[in-house]
Amino acid sequence: MTEAGDRQRRSGSKATSGAQTGAVTQTVLVQIRALLPTLPPSERRVGEAAVADPSGVAGRTISELAAHCNTSETTVVRFCRAIGLKGYPDLRIGLAAAAGMEDGSSAWATAGSDIGPRDALADVVNKLGFADARAVEDTVAQLDLETLQRAINVVVAADAVDIYGVGASALIALDLQQKLHRIGRRVNAWPDPDGALTSAALLGRGDLAIAVSHTGATASTIAALGEAGDNGATTIAITNFPRSPIAEVADHVLTTAVRETTFRSGAMASRIAALTVVDCLFVGVAQHNYSRTMRALERTYTAVRGREGAGGRGDL
Repeated sequence: MTEAGDRQRRSGSKATSGAQTGAVTQTVLVQIRALLPTLPPSERRVGEAAVADPSGVAGRTISELAAHCNTSETTVVRFCRAIGLKGYPDLRIGLAAAAGMEDGSSAWATAGSDIGPRDALADVVNKLGFADARAVEDTVAQLDLETLQRAINVVVAADAVDIYGVGASALIALDLQQKLHRIGRRVNAWPDPDGALTSAALLGRGDLAIAVSHTGATASTIAALGEAGDNGATTIAITNFPRSPIAEVADHVLTTAVRETTFRSGAMASRIAALTVVDCLFVGVAQHNYSRTMRALERTYTAVRGREGAGGRGDL
């Protein structure tokens, strides 16, 4: 198997691990949403039906669901296996549990609904806050701890670290760069695609490249991560979609879990979810050598303290 094929096989395996371990929890809906863009049209219809009405789908027989989605029972079974479940009974159990969690939350009935053009400002604030909180909760629930630990280990071992991301993802990349730099890591963030590619071309074995892309389909970010991997660097992707193109060129894939809603509040919440993953990665690295971390934090704090006025702590 080629190196690229091996990466794709591993990313596909990681994509289903969350559903296998959390089949009767909210993770089932999270997994379906994450994999929808990569499913064949007939299986995607089944997934869309499950996301739109988890309680209704949980109450249907496999024949009823197949007819509702204008497909076959075999396709429904393939869909279940594609999201990491053994079969349709597991899907019904998982959807029933997820529906129960949402129906049992009085907040979901109002704050969890889409933002409308006539919503009062108070409702908009409430709904955005709910979307952000749910993004963090869902992300933490499905985060693969084994993959996270491997990512922490490669950051700790890396000689140099590149971080790539454009647009909103560049903000995430810069946040991770600032955090790792403060504890003495050799790290650079490259929000410019050309700068990312040229830096990736100079990486090699012992180095690390981290790419941030919510969709996992940003061509320039994929190109930079692929270039780094081709030159021998270890690669990590942070994305909402575990079977997206960027996962195919990454050695390790860390996923967020954000649902899309009106006015793309899901896209706004993606920043919060990605920052949650970044914080988990950073703290894991910082813990690895606690005394070194504390010395670095104290030295950087002391360096800027005098410039912020008497008693000022600054923004570090």
